[in-house]
Amino acid sequence: MEIDVRQLAEKLSGRFIVFDGPDGCGKTTQRDLLGQALSDAGCNVVKCKDPGGTAIGNRIRHILLDYDLSKMDVRCEAMLFMASRAQLVGELVDPALAEGKVVICDRYVSSTCAYQGAQGYDIKRVIEVAPFAIGDRWPDATIVLDIDVETGFSRTGRQRHHVGKNRKKYAGQQNMFDGAQTDAMEARPVEFHRKVREIFLQLEQFYPSKVVTVDARDEAGVVHANVLEVLSSVKL
Repeated sequence: MEIDVRQLAEKLSGRFIVFDGPDGCGKTTQRDLLGQALSDAGCNVVKCKDPGGTAIGNRIRHILLDYDLSKMDVRCEAMLFMASRAQLVGELVDPALAEGKVVICDRYVSSTCAYQGAQGYDIKRVIEVAPFAIGDRWPDATIVLDIDVETGFSRTGRQRHHVGKNRKKYAGQQNMFDGAQTDAMEARPVEFHRKVREIFLQLEQFYPSKVVTVDARDEAGVVHANVLEVLSSVKL
């Protein structure tokens, strides 16, 4: 199916698109490919990431991802994530959309749903807390790039036994709220990531906005073509 990218660019003007999925699914690559395609078609595009995406948000991201959070109160950690999103939406997303630009983000609230849910936390709670940070700024479409754990790990260069060892680095996203199993990464790393994938695949059942899933196992160009097709056909 040949896609009219210029027509797609018109359709996505003023829209908020998120790429999400398990580790190694290619979120950043697909965000950049879509952004370039839309820019080449004459569309004004803003790309961002969560957490981060702004000067203030990047400082918060540094705290969340580069330090051992074992002694941080879970309420403080949760508010840091939400504070980063609040800054992202207020400083970048909302103004860009108001100007008719397309905003394409690498991760969003959907990631918190998947990772917290994999630890046994009630996903409804995540969705209830999110509006304090994002208001009603849910994506017009969240594209879940689906990939199995083993393939994702191979793409990132991580092995099964590396996940627990990297727990300090990746602790922030996984330990946002109390009530979660804080030893999940160390005790069952592969199973944990499989749960993350399962929740991403179920996201459309409970997420407040449109969710579509794209198979991310193919090479980047094929996945990009499938993304364009999905965005052209989906009703926003």
